[in-house]
Amino acid sequence: MKNEQLPAIEIKVKQPPVLFSQTQALIARLSARLGGPLVAYWNGSRGSVCHSDVLALYHVLERLGQHETIHLFVKSDGGSGQVSLRLVNLLRQHCRRLVALVPLECASAATMIALGADGIQMGPTAYLTAVDTSLNHALSPVDRDNDRVSVSLNELQRVIKLWRDQQGQGNAEPENAYKSLFQYVHPLVIGAVDRAESLSIMLCRELLAYHIADAAKAEAISTALNGKYPSHSYPILLDEAVKIGLHAERMPADVNALLLQLNACYSEMGQKATTDFDEVHAHSNEIVNIWESADAQVYYQQDKDWFYRAEERRWITLNDNSGWRRIERVGKRIKRGPLHVA
Repeated sequence: MKNEQLPAIEIKVKQPPVLFSQTQALIARLSARLGGPLVAYWNGSRGSVCHSDVLALYHVLERLGQHETIHLFVKSDGGSGQVSLRLVNLLRQHCRRLVALVPLECASAATMIALGADGIQMGPTAYLTAVDTSLNHALSPVDRDNDRVSVSLNELQRVIKLWRDQQGQGNAEPENAYKSLFQYVHPLVIGAVDRAESLSIMLCRELLAYHIADAAKAEAISTALNGKYPSHSYPILLDEAVKIGLHAERMPADVNALLLQLNACYSEMGQKATTDFDEVHAHSNEIVNIWESADAQVYYQQDKDWFYRAEERRWITLNDNSGWRRIERVGKRIKRGPLHVA
């Protein structure tokens, strides 16, 4: 471990900007335009919908209080579908009607969050995606950097189908496709992914049940989002969202413009601030998840040292001080501090 200590050199560690005053001004303008409070949820490229988001949102909503309608701005590449259900359940405890505002990507688990809203407003560059499940399992295959990769049931099913189609064209007795596949994908991974797919459909049904009483319609939407599209990242645009039965409509142009400005502020906050000490030592600071409403902003900041272990061909972390931070306006004062989430 001696070689893994940071060198004793004086280099100023870069910090990402926190633009609380700018984002609060935009949220105030949006709330006035929408006629009700706005809750913003933003993920950076290395952020995701995760379990600690629930307590972060709870902190924001406790300050916001109860309202007839809450508008939720969502920009995320996805994460845990089970967390999506918890987030929607928490939001609906603070409002009678929930409206999702989608100006940009709202993918995978973020699409599930949108499913729990009574209405979805989509801008010109907005899209939802399929929600078929991919799973990063402890026994998953590894990539060239020795990291575990995600495996989706749809990919596995397509491999098996292609194998059988090719075998069926010959006269020889067909081989067992799984026998060859097990050399690359552990059988327990295949079983876990199949189970996760069933969970994904169930989660979609539960989320849609908040505002769709017709069980057959909810089932049709859930099945479409889990099995209709050839790619997990297939962009579901406004017309397609309406076609599969979602309550989606075009977002007003002025609301979309303000949300894009808010996203620009969050993108600046979420820029990766990396300090390189030498070729094997570095420090990273990056804001990856943000929740915000009137007078309160909560964000998760990655704050850690990195060491490149050449024999394993991977970076490992040291001195990890990552965690949730909060900023609150109390009267005329701005309070800053950590938000402890176990």
